[in-house]
Formats: sequence, structure tokens, C-alpha cells
Amino acid sequence: MGVLVPFNRWNKSVGFPEFELFNNMIDDFFSDWPFRRRFDCDTFKVDVSEEDDHYIIEAELPGVKKNEINLSFDDNRLVISVTRDEKTEKEKKNYLHRERRICSMQRSIYLAEADGKGIKAKLDNGELTITVPKKQTVDKSIRIDID
Repeated sequence: MGVLVPFNRWNKSVGFPEFELFNNMIDDFFSDWPFRRRFDCDTFKVDVSEEDDHYIIEAELPGVKKNEINLSFDDNRLVISVTRDEKTEKEKKNYLHRERRICSMQRSIYLAEADGKGIKAKLDNGELTITVPKKQTVDKSIRIDID
């Protein structure tokens, strides 16, 4: 079993970021296993911004093709999933060398006021930009004057 808090990653005099210690602990726990798990490397980065009438989601997906991306929207939750099947084959002398890697990543984003109709997505140079319109809400409040 790996060391849960390595001596070189936690300096008490400096303090530690909120989640860095947790990620380091998980990484060190799984470091002796045959399949190392790294939480900072096994997903893609997503930025979510909000405008008056829509949300903008930007996901960094370098090297990913459009047919490898699946987008879905259900119950105000936008799900971005990527499935990649990479194969490299090299012929050398009398043998065939093959390397394969299949990876799957998924991010789920809850958008409270999102409208599922009219969602637009565009992939350009490894950056996926998704525009999600907001539901049009009617202000039903009544102003009451004070005498």
C-alpha cells in the first residue's frame, strides 16, 4: 500500500490548497496498483459562463474529432462525453507491433434555467463551444404601493 501523505508534497509552513492534498492522497494510494488513477489527467477542462439570456460552455478537447463527442441534455443537465479508440500499428522486420488505447471521459453540468431547445455546439481547433439558451421567465410579481 502506498504512502497516503508523501513527505515531499505537504509543507506545513506553506499550507495546502483545498483539493490538492486530497488528489495527492488518492494518487499515492493507487500508485502501487497496476492501473494508476490520476484525477487531474483523466478528464477534460470545462469553463461555464452565464450571460443574460444564455449559458456558454467551453470544453478543451485537443485532438478529439467531432464523431468522438456525444452531447445530451436531460433534466437541466448537459452531459459531454468523449470516447476515443486510438490504434497505432508499426510493421518491423517479421513482427507486427500494435498499441491500443481506448479512453472514455464524461462531464455533467447542471444548468438551472436552461432551455433544451436551441442548443448549439461548435468544435473548432480542439475547443468545443456550446451555447445553451435560458428559459424565458415571465415576471409574475406585483408591486404593492405603500400608503
